[in-house]
Amino acid sequence: MSTPGSQPPALDSQAIAFIGGGNMARSLIAGLVSRGTPPGSIRVAEPVEALRTALHADYGVATFADASEATAGAPVWVFAVKPQVMRTVCKTVADAAAADPLIVSIAAGITSTQLDRWLGDGRAVVRTMPNTPALLGAGITGLFANPRVDADQRTLAERILATAGETVWIADEALMDAVTAVSGSGPAYAFLLAEAMQAAGEAQGLPADTARTLAAQTLLGAARMLVESGESAEVLRKRVTSPGGTTQAAIETFEAGGFRALVADAIEAATRRGRELSAAND
Repeated sequence: MSTPGSQPPALDSQAIAFIGGGNMARSLIAGLVSRGTPPGSIRVAEPVEALRTALHADYGVATFADASEATAGAPVWVFAVKPQVMRTVCKTVADAAAADPLIVSIAAGITSTQLDRWLGDGRAVVRTMPNTPALLGAGITGLFANPRVDADQRTLAERILATAGETVWIADEALMDAVTAVSGSGPAYAFLLAEAMQAAGEAQGLPADTARTLAAQTLLGAARMLVESGESAEVLRKRVTSPGGTTQAAIETFEAGGFRALVADAIEAATRRGRELSAAND
């Protein structure tokens, strides 16, 4: 697990091939370059010309339209494509995978077993689940390594993903769907809460821009307290909930409405959907 606030060291000049040059890949590339990884050691395969042009212009990385060109001879491959096209993309580079590169995937719902099979069996695979705050360097990524991944490769995979935020290792891959449900999908839950808080503030007479600022900054401040104070969410909640006060009235209303059960049901639904997506791509 990476240390909050720590900066991962720069990677050496060994080639890293990104297959897919979308937003998440871009955030990782930006993090790698900003921390001293030589741009010339990063290759990106991306079929959209505009994205290739922008990546090369912004970061100086080598870009290719064809994945086989980007991966040729690279000891690390980072798959950053949509889950529904992963199998097809793997087949296009499966022959080159015989050189046994480290495979890192950020695709939701695609298991290490599936990747290993699609790339020819016997591959070292690290399955990861970052979330969208990675675009700001404030993400959290869960990582799982299959038995073929050695200690050095684990360190390498963590250093790549740590450029986008904190990291946690998951020992049982079956729990990666829960990681997706909690943190991968989690930013949307926070956005929904902010949306609801803003709407409720407006209903009480606040101007829209004021209600939005109040909701957004409250969530930001609460998140920082949760991360930086070292206290549990329960302790922090109780600390701000004065007996008989306004916060207690609100909390009691949440609890009476089944807030905890609703959150549990939502996480369960997202976890179940993750398993279904994995099965659908098999």
